[in-house]
This record gives sequence, structure tokens and C-alpha cells, in this order.
Amino acid sequence: MTATSPQNIAQEIKIQLLLMGGHQYTIYLKSDAPLLQLLAKTLLSKHQKTENSTLFQIPLAEGHAALCFPSENLVGMVTEPPIYLQNLQPQESISNIKTYTPTKDNLESRYLQIENFFTKSENQQLLDYILQSKSDFVPTTTSTKAENYRRSLVLHYFPKFRELIIKKIAEIFPDVLKQLNISPFTIAEIESQLTAHNDNNFYKIHNDNGSPDTATRTLTYVYYFYREPKAFTGGELIIYDSKIKGKHYVKAETFKTIEPINNSIIFFLSRYMHEVLPVTCPSQAFADSRFTINGWIRRNN
Repeated sequence: MTATSPQNIAQEIKIQLLLMGGHQYTIYLKSDAPLLQLLAKTLLSKHQKTENSTLFQIPLAEGHAALCFPSENLVGMVTEPPIYLQNLQPQESISNIKTYTPTKDNLESRYLQIENFFTKSENQQLLDYILQSKSDFVPTTTSTKAENYRRSLVLHYFPKFRELIIKKIAEIFPDVLKQLNISPFTIAEIESQLTAHNDNNFYKIHNDNGSPDTATRTLTYVYYFYREPKAFTGGELIIYDSKIKGKHYVKAETFKTIEPINNSIIFFLSRYMHEVLPVTCPSQAFADSRFTINGWIRRNN
């Protein structure tokens, strides 16, 4: 079994996983990635277990995407650009997926994006809450006290929504590890803060676990929310690929660009170098800001 794309050259595929219970997960993989092969193998194996079952492969968006799912449970994945599954012999490389071990200098970053993370009601309640809490926000700082390196506002105390997001993250934590091919670990703490980026706000290149105090941070998460229609541009999250220099991971020249999608959450390794591009907000009104709840999942030593 394999998954094929219109071109033989490996390309990035946007995959919306459709799971039982109405859950949806969006991930990005190369067309020759072992995890993509395993997803395809899983769909085919479910299809083949039932004689009368049908494996639907439905083109979407005029052939620019495809919806694949086995009919017996309506679970599948939407891929962009389209890929199609074929019955071929399983490849040995997909039978034993473990934590990625670097074997070459350039290491591609991976991230998981989940849309509609909060309910619409929770999302609106959160927005209402922070607009009422404007006076409690304070300017952000960096651990190095560097000037002109980070410009935004932060709110550290928001107990109701801090508890909500930590609960939701804890519930899906095992699935997040599986999607990112990370070995299971015990959570020591889930940290959380609420930030607001307005006109000409940014955060230059950094990682989240580069000091003794932050060394146990393993996964970074960013939950995006804002008032619609969106009144700002920019503010994309740039996650750099890595390369090994000596015994350390350092920034490569290649990167991923993640748009801040309302009510979505991003997970990625805290060691990745990343930055927030400058935000342009013509009104400069606090209510028109790019808001996030962001934080880190720490492992036990």
C-alpha cells in the first residue's frame, strides 16, 4: 500500500483528519512521509475488512483537494493537493514509526494544527473576557532582557480560561504525541499565558527551552483567537527547520509559515527556532488585536 500524488517529487500535503465523534485535525506532511503512508494503510485496512464496504475518494475544489473515507464509519482525511490510495504491498518503512532520529544535517520541522478547538460559545466568551480585562495587560519581556526583541502585551492571570485550555490540552495530549511522532512522556506542568499583538508588534527569532529554567519545556502550543472580521494582517508564526551543528540544533534557512486562524491551536517542539512576524493593525484598537493563549508542556526530569 502507498499513497500517490500527481507528481513523483515529494511535496507538502495539507491533511484534515476526520475522526469519529466529529473531531477534525489538520496536519502537514510530505507526500512520502511514513506517517502519511500509515494513515493511508489504515484507511485501506478498514475498507478491506468489510466485503460490501466502499472506499470513497472524492475530488474537492475542482481537483485541488480530495476527500477519502471508508463508508462504514465515515472517517477519513482531506488532502491538499490531492492524493489517492492504491492497493500495493505494505512498505517496511511504515510498520514501525518511532520518534524521529536525525540522520542528516537538515531536519524538517513538524507541527500539528487543530481547528475549531474551542466551541463557538467558549471562543466568544474568551474574547468578551479579554476585552473586559484590557487594563490588566502588561508589556511583555524576554528572559534575556533584550531591547526591541519582543513587542506585545501579556495577561498572566485568567483562571477560568487557563483551566479550560489546560483541560482540553490534557485530553488530547496522547493524540498530539502520536501525530507528531513523539515518544510518550509524563507531564510535569502545562504553562499558559494570554498575549495580544497589535500594530507593529512582533517577536523575533527564539526558541522556548534554551535556558536552565526552561529546559524541561518539550511542546509549545499557541491558540489563536480574534474578533471577526479580522482587522489586522501579518502576525504569521514562522517555524524554522533545524540542522545539527556540533551537539546542538540550530536554525536552518528553510521554514514553515502558519497563518493565525481564529479558534485554532498549533503544537510544535519547543526546541524549534520560531518567530512572530510584525502585525499591521490600522485601527490600533486593542479589540482588533491578534490574541493568543500560548504556553508550554513540560516533561518530568
